[in-house]
Amino acid sequence: MLQRERIQENFPPHVARPEGKPLPLGGIRVIDFTQFVSGPMGTLILADLGADVIKIESPAGGDSFRKYPPIDPDLPTQGAPFLWTNRNKRSVAIDLKTEAGVELVKRLVAEADVLVENFSTGVMDRLGLGYEVCAKENPRLIYCAVSAYGREGRFADRLGFDSIVMAESGFTSMNGYPDRDPVRSGSAVIDISTGLMAGNAILAALFARTSTGRGQFVEVAMIDSAMTMTGYAAMQVMCSGVERERCANLNLEASPAGMFRASDKLFVINCGTTGMFQKLFRLFGRSDIAEDPALQTAVQRVAARPTIERIAQEHFITRPFSEWKVLLKDAGIPAGEVRSLAEGLNSAEVKDRQLVSRIPHAKAGWLPNLALPLRLRDTPMADPVAAPALGEHTDEVLSGLLQLSSDDIRRLRSEGVLGKEL
Repeated sequence: MLQRERIQENFPPHVARPEGKPLPLGGIRVIDFTQFVSGPMGTLILADLGADVIKIESPAGGDSFRKYPPIDPDLPTQGAPFLWTNRNKRSVAIDLKTEAGVELVKRLVAEADVLVENFSTGVMDRLGLGYEVCAKENPRLIYCAVSAYGREGRFADRLGFDSIVMAESGFTSMNGYPDRDPVRSGSAVIDISTGLMAGNAILAALFARTSTGRGQFVEVAMIDSAMTMTGYAAMQVMCSGVERERCANLNLEASPAGMFRASDKLFVINCGTTGMFQKLFRLFGRSDIAEDPALQTAVQRVAARPTIERIAQEHFITRPFSEWKVLLKDAGIPAGEVRSLAEGLNSAEVKDRQLVSRIPHAKAGWLPNLALPLRLRDTPMADPVAAPALGEHTDEVLSGLLQLSSDDIRRLRSEGVLGKEL
């Protein structure tokens, strides 16, 4: 694993959940056909909450996300991005191009509470695993379809990845400097948000089932999530009819707010209220500005932004951020240094929340881990188990859940239904 010594030094072993505490989704079984990010992020939430998530993969390579770098030579089917989205899942390798493979999956679905898929529209129907078929066999099944543009309508057959949907929604147009081309987010925020939405929708459907006794079809589309991720800017555009302008590191609704430079590094502040604005300029020794009648509303301060933020910058550059951090905190003004991702992962704030840790791995010894931001006191999240090797749990699931004998499994493998011997 890359930089193992440094990781081992900085990331402590995972602290196990308290013994005897129930899991939030203990007893819930999920059949997971998803790959890449938007679907697997949704099923990761369920897995971390304690559901038994059985990931169905093709024996010929599995989830395409397995091949995304960096890839440790000792873990050729588990690239770092795949490890991130597939913790706490079991992998079953079944060839869905074979009739026997589809029949096995149908038997698994019959024993499940949830099915999640993000294939291209029509694939599940062609396999004989569409919602109507599955719901007839298992009326309590929650069937979640994750797609780019929805399962119905004129654009149901369109493929879409994070960057494409991000651009089409208008999200990309909001990012960057006003005199340059827009830029996409450095993180796959549309994929991630779609997975979060899917997880929430499935949880809602499971809750509804407690009163109705029946499952239902659940749908989440990336374009819908992307529009949600534009935030209140969408409502501003609809109400004003004015396009949102790119503002780089500025805040269009407050001032001073955005990125400034101390004598040693960049940092961000947000004077989101009049009180914060006044405290900042009193801190500078500029009560005349703090109490200026022409600067007592957000609208006034945004109009005067060039002057306000020029004066603020002239003061900030005179001291290192370590000093400003204390002064701003004492004054009740939110501020934070601009960190690299590595610095963020190793920061005191992240470590204090126990977000990063090391977890065991059969081949690598251990792997770094980044926890989900969920905390449940009485029903803690499941202890993290590293993402599975391709088909790692095939025999375990087929023998345990479907009661297949070792001879049955050997026969299916010899027929190519389950791929090669592990």
